[in-house]
Amino acid sequence: LDHAVPQDLVAHFVPLLEHSEDRFALHALGRLGKDRVVKVGIEFLAKRAGITIPQDNRYEERGISRKRIYEMNLEAAKFFRNCLFDEQYGKEALAYLHEHRKLSMATIKHFGLGYSPNNWWMLTNYMKGKGYTDDELATGFLCGKSQKNGRLYDYFRNRVMFPIIDVSGNIVAFGGRVMDDSKPKYLNTSDTPAFKKSRNLFALNYARKFAEKEMILCEGYMDVIQLHAAGFENAVATLGTAITPEHARIVKKYTSNVVLAYDSDSAGQNATSKALRILNDAGVDAKVIR
Repeated sequence: LDHAVPQDLVAHFVPLLEHSEDRFALHALGRLGKDRVVKVGIEFLAKRAGITIPQDNRYEERGISRKRIYEMNLEAAKFFRNCLFDEQYGKEALAYLHEHRKLSMATIKHFGLGYSPNNWWMLTNYMKGKGYTDDELATGFLCGKSQKNGRLYDYFRNRVMFPIIDVSGNIVAFGGRVMDDSKPKYLNTSDTPAFKKSRNLFALNYARKFAEKEMILCEGYMDVIQLHAAGFENAVATLGTAITPEHARIVKKYTSNVVLAYDSDSAGQNATSKALRILNDAGVDAKVIR
């Protein structure tokens, strides 16, 4: 949810507002949330300078809003959760989480974990029954579309499901993990009207409350969940992608200190080196768990 805009942020625009219509714009800015005021401010300054900001209207033109994606993902999360606790569909997945991964039922419920059945159309039929269109389901990456016949199919199948929740509490995406050695190990939502991988961190909605002293940056969702369960509630992970400068700027908002807990294999070491450089460039003091 939007928060009240700090006075110093609104006041930043005061020296630029010379005319009465500009003062009216300032009054309007004061009624917006913190995230929106930055966007509106940039658009305002660009207009005064005669600069055109390119707009990405791909999704809006198709009538698929961010709010609609949030609602759709919430419904899908309920479906995955119900499947996990359904003895017919989720028995194996629940045993994997509880017995193999040693997660308590409280932890499983805390992170909203679920299960996508090993079925090509179960979620598709459920979501269409809730009124969601083919275009919406494909745009939200809950479903894929066959190139042969154009028919939708479930994007996630036979995977433990991890809802990705932003700091406002919206389910913006999903990650799905196999329970064996099949590939790919993780399958993640691609970019949608509500989600950009480079702008989100798994479990930041929880970790931000405990990260003032330092934040632990992991490679995978399961690493984060197990750390939280062990009392390290300041752990987060990137979402199927290497850390980016944008991730580092997000981290910097909550802490100036990061501990990297990546794998010790060659890929993990390379990722660690890159993360150290990117975090340091952002003014974050990063160190490595050995």
